[in-house]
Amino acid sequence: MGTVVALAAQIGGAKLADGFHKIRGKDLAVVVNTGDDYEQFGVTFCPDLDTMLYTLAGIASPSAGWEPEEETFSMFEMLKALGGSDRFRVGDKSLAAPLLRSGALYDGRRLTEITLDFCRHLGVKARILPASDDRLRTQLLTADGAVSFQEYFVELGCEPAVKGFQYAGADEARISDEVLDALYAMDLEAVVICPSNPYHSIRPILEVNGMKEVLRRCGAPVIAVTPIIGGHALKGSAAKMMRELGRDVSARSVAMEYLRIIDGFVIDEEDIEMAEGIRASGIQVIGAKTIMRTLDDRIALANTVLDFAQSIKEYQLREQEELP
Repeated sequence: MGTVVALAAQIGGAKLADGFHKIRGKDLAVVVNTGDDYEQFGVTFCPDLDTMLYTLAGIASPSAGWEPEEETFSMFEMLKALGGSDRFRVGDKSLAAPLLRSGALYDGRRLTEITLDFCRHLGVKARILPASDDRLRTQLLTADGAVSFQEYFVELGCEPAVKGFQYAGADEARISDEVLDALYAMDLEAVVICPSNPYHSIRPILEVNGMKEVLRRCGAPVIAVTPIIGGHALKGSAAKMMRELGRDVSARSVAMEYLRIIDGFVIDEEDIEMAEGIRASGIQVIGAKTIMRTLDDRIALANTVLDFAQSIKEYQLREQEELP
């Protein structure tokens, strides 16, 4: 067994990363989207990093994975009483990580160092790594101009039609040494793109300067898991965005977003009829149960993905041996 690198965001990505965490522990590195980070009250919030942290630590709220379990909202009520916005609902426990993070950033520490400290304090064996220590912000393009994902999600209720995306800072953002070490590890077994929105969750990671090239040269199979099942997204706005961008809402459309990056694609058993169409693009495909309702589901899917990666690695080795 080797090490595994997961690219992830949102609750679905955190669930699969948790499955890998249960079976690989310290031999897992999770590269997490930071394009949806934002500042509020002068504090830096990293929703995907915190969702991953709480999930792998086993303290995420079952109903809202971006919050710790048994969250309370006394501060939010006081903010409203003082005239603050009632749209930005932040919990008391949820404010702890952003406060500590902001103080450490002010002192000149890197986001990666801060996040790894949180992992140690919460007993997370895996390395949770920001996509970059440099500022990266996703902008959604609408008829009324560009908006941040936080504004789109909280203030606008996901209502505006999305016409495209910009990934501000990605061209200049540097891949951290920790991420490079994970992707160039001698025992790297697989890189897995977890089931997350391909546009505002995974694409910001891929757009970091040099990331696509590193993935192509990492020497391990790159596998993606679909977030679309039966023409629907289980959570979030992925299906809505796909329709507005003129894409077919299907697992195949997601696979095409990762064309020339991935070696294999995992679709849900419900969509198995799409397998041949995806294979025609040069991507290997398997069907699996991709809905993760229980911890056993997370572990089972993680094992399936790693078995698939091993089969692709063996296929690639056979092809190399047959070359003249």
